[in-house]
Amino acid sequence: MIETRAKALGFDAFAVTRPDAVPELGERLSRWLEEGHHGEMAWMTDRSDQRAAPSALWDGVRSIVMLGLNAAPDADPLANLARKDRATIASYAQRRDYHEVIKGKLKEVGQLLSARSGASAKVFVDTAPVMEKPLAAAAGLGWQGKHTVLVSREFGNWMLLGAIFTAAELEPDAPGRDSCGSCRRCLDICPTDAFPAPYRLDARRCISYLTIEHEGPIPHEFRAAMGNRIFGCDDCLAVCPWNKFAEQAGEAKMAARADLASPPLAELSRLDDAEFRAFFAGTPIKRTGRDRFLRNVLIAIGNSGDLALAREAMRCLDDPAPVVRGAAVWACDRLLDDGRMRALANAHAARESDATVREEWRACSPLPCGEELELGVAPPDPTPASGTTPTLHPSPQGGGKRASFSA
Repeated sequence: MIETRAKALGFDAFAVTRPDAVPELGERLSRWLEEGHHGEMAWMTDRSDQRAAPSALWDGVRSIVMLGLNAAPDADPLANLARKDRATIASYAQRRDYHEVIKGKLKEVGQLLSARSGASAKVFVDTAPVMEKPLAAAAGLGWQGKHTVLVSREFGNWMLLGAIFTAAELEPDAPGRDSCGSCRRCLDICPTDAFPAPYRLDARRCISYLTIEHEGPIPHEFRAAMGNRIFGCDDCLAVCPWNKFAEQAGEAKMAARADLASPPLAELSRLDDAEFRAFFAGTPIKRTGRDRFLRNVLIAIGNSGDLALAREAMRCLDDPAPVVRGAAVWACDRLLDDGRMRALANAHAARESDATVREEWRACSPLPCGEELELGVAPPDPTPASGTTPTLHPSPQGGGKRASFSA
């Protein structure tokens, strides 16, 4: 009866496990945190004892119901990576925030479970220290693949998870069986080598972490590898062979927005805070804030090799946010020749007050530094004059292009 109602509400998977079903969870979490693989996600260390043991979160829990909602994309998530003037957004973020969609459904299932069992229940959807993926694997919804994401035989690795903790004694389901075999497609495709070993993720190297959780400038070593990925990364998910069984998401509220499938970088770079909030209202993207988002967009602009986008990067050199200005410096350096960068430095670098942005200017080579910079030189127009042809030269930072002009 309860599972039937859950399926009617749009959940695609339903299974039960015990709160003590993953006894090694505490050790695994402690090792991951000790290695610093959580990066700046301090909330992973907060209440880590409760993450390691569901009964520490709620001592009344006797059973855990894990539910999954299929969010498989309707197109190849990797196809847009070749469109350098466009942004690539992770598939789940092109939809309504799944927290909002799932939580209401979970509450209804939890209330029905409480009414039927006479026992209290609590619902969680990525809003409390709950390790959803290992619990879902213990419940039999699938297994944690080598990329650490839950993989299902029926839905591939596109399921969004929710949990219901209940004081009712429910019959647990059999745990999932690892079926990755010798496959390592998810590991090999990672643009930033974020997997130090199978089943282990160093979030500090993950593009999803860098574009969403990381607050400061993106480390230089990862910028070129980001390509046009401005929010999240689907690479390791998209290549999983188990996706061949996945069907397009059926939940109407999780339908992807057409305008987020391949938005132009130029348009995204012009968003002010109010426009950003309005455009991404109801999506997971909104929570990153406009400044971090524009930082990511400018990295993508720098990777585009598109001289027409240099004007957008130049305009952002005067942005109020240092993290945006710094990314704009890097993007300009990737797209413009040394002469034009020298003129921009004369106009902007010497009056820059933020230390991180000054470091970005110093990284532009070959440029004069400090007192050698001349003030008051107007930024040049990067658009080629009539009758000239842009010539691209490799950037010394690797992977990018700089433009110079010859008649």
